[in-house]
Parts: sequence; structure tokens; C-alpha cells
Amino acid sequence: MQRIPEAQLRQQVMDLLVQHGAPEPAARLQTDLLIEAELRGLSSHGVMRLPRLLMRIDRGLADPATCGLHRWRADAMLEVEGQRALGPVALMAAMEALLPVVRRSGIAMAAIRDANHIGMLAYYAEKAAGRGLIGIVLSTSEALVHPHGGTKAMLGTNPIAIGIPVAPAPFVLDLATSLVSMGKIHSHALRGEALPEGWAVDAEGYPTRDAEAAKSGAIAPFGGPKGYALGLAFELMVAALAGSDLAPAIRGTLDATDPANKGDLLILIDPGPETGGTARRLAGYLDLLRASRPLDPDQPVAIPGDGARRRRTLMQRDGIAVPEALLTELRALQHA
Repeated sequence: MQRIPEAQLRQQVMDLLVQHGAPEPAARLQTDLLIEAELRGLSSHGVMRLPRLLMRIDRGLADPATCGLHRWRADAMLEVEGQRALGPVALMAAMEALLPVVRRSGIAMAAIRDANHIGMLAYYAEKAAGRGLIGIVLSTSEALVHPHGGTKAMLGTNPIAIGIPVAPAPFVLDLATSLVSMGKIHSHALRGEALPEGWAVDAEGYPTRDAEAAKSGAIAPFGGPKGYALGLAFELMVAALAGSDLAPAIRGTLDATDPANKGDLLILIDPGPETGGTARRLAGYLDLLRASRPLDPDQPVAIPGDGARRRRTLMQRDGIAVPEALLTELRALQHA
């Protein structure tokens, strides 16, 4: 691993995207998403995704020049045909389109299909909360998760993120309905690290700690039957609203061979005219939780997002840890 200053890595990623045909605004947004994931310690959704994304652009599987085709299905329901857009470009364009509607109606939704991987969902939930809105983001993926009591990958990791305006920093929850993301499995494989027990099974359905074997197997749902049921509900909801494929037929977020055909949902809710007062009231409650008696005195009670903010501060000070193999690959791409 090498520690790379944030600004240096950001510029390197930006240059590669522009070199491969991305317009500067699209390249800047995609870069920001990848670097933010790294800063928060979510390397599974960070720069390790870039070489595959560049390959997708080169092969016409991702179009960095489009933000998708918009059609209003109802007054507050936006339908987005992704047109192979970069995921963050499609989703942020949808958010911009929803803003005047949510201010008027109190709630608005965008259903997106056939855009590329949107990456770390917390990014968008936090952007919404920063505008004083509650943001809910859902996404689907290839079949990567086995049902509770099963051994074969049949569901997506089907993550959800929720952002709520709270002073001084928003509350942001981001979790997959799988025990971990497939990106985290790939990250362990890239680093040559063994998986913790219970994360995954191999292609034959046997429990494995081998990250390479897990890549062709299946991830466990979190919380047993509860995570399975929640993931299935999200799968059905996204497919119903976005018109996207279901997990067994989805491709394009972990490969450079197929168009992306998963779905994404963005829901924005305006908390109303007392947003500032509500944000302060909610902040008081979160501080009360943090101050509550912990099980371990050396580990105070934390709120979702606290750890990510701490990691971000450290990474900005010390640099972003990047595997040598990935740095070598990025250098080769720069000189290709």
C-alpha cells in the first residue's frame, strides 16, 4: 500500500477520465464520487472501480457525454432512461430535475434504468441533505446474494442510503442488504486478504474465506431472514418503478462486457419550513445517543456516519492508502 495525497489521486483519476473521452463536468463528478469513497474508507467503491469503468467507456458500454433521457410519468414522478450514462451523472441530473418539484409538492421521485454503476449511495443522500431535503436512494445489482437458507446467488446486494438534514452535519445511513458488498469481496481479493467467517460461499455453496472463490459464489444476506426479506422488497420495488431487470438477468456493474441494466431510485422529501429548527432538535437527540452509557467504556456509542467522517479527516491529513497493484495499473493506463 502507498499513501497518496488526495489532490494528487484526484487529479490522476480526473485526467484518466478526460483522456478516455469524458467531458470535464462528467469527469469531475465521477472523480469526486470515487475519491469520496476512498476518503471514507470505502475503497470497494473507490478508485479500484476506475480501470473497469474506463474499459466500459472505451467499449461503448458507458457514454460519459449523456445524462439520460427524462420523461415525467406524473407530476412528481420522473422516469429516466439512462442511455448508458455514467451513474453519478445520471443520478445527479435527476436530482437537479427533481428540486423545483419537491419544493413545490413536498416529495418527488426519480426512477432510473440502464445507467452505469452509481457507486457509494451515501454520496447522493448527503447531497440531498445538504440542500435541506431528506434523500432516499436505492439501487439493485447482479445476483450476488443467496436467499436465507439457500446457497446460490439470486438477489442483488440492493443497498439503501438515507440522508436527513441535521445540524451541523447531516445524518447519513448507507448499507447493503447483503452482509457486505461484492466490491468489498473484490477489495479483499485485490489485497490478498482472507474473508471473515460467514461472509460468503463458493460456487458450490460451501462457506469460504477465499475472496477469489467468493467472487464466483454468493454473499450472505445481513441479519439472516430479515436482511433477505428487506433486500427482496427493495429488489421488487426498484424493478417495479424503474422497469429494470431483476437480479438474475442484471449485468454491467462488475464487468466490462455487458450494458448495465440495473435500476436506481431517488426519493426527495422536503421536511417543511421549520427545517432549521428540526435539524437542531434532531442533532440534540443524536448527541444524547452519543453520550449514552456504552457497553465498552473505551468505545463510545456512535451514530451512522461518525466513523466515515473520522476516516475522511485522517485520509485528508495522511493521504489515501492505495494498493501497489492498482497504482501500477493506473500508471499503465496513463501511458497507454
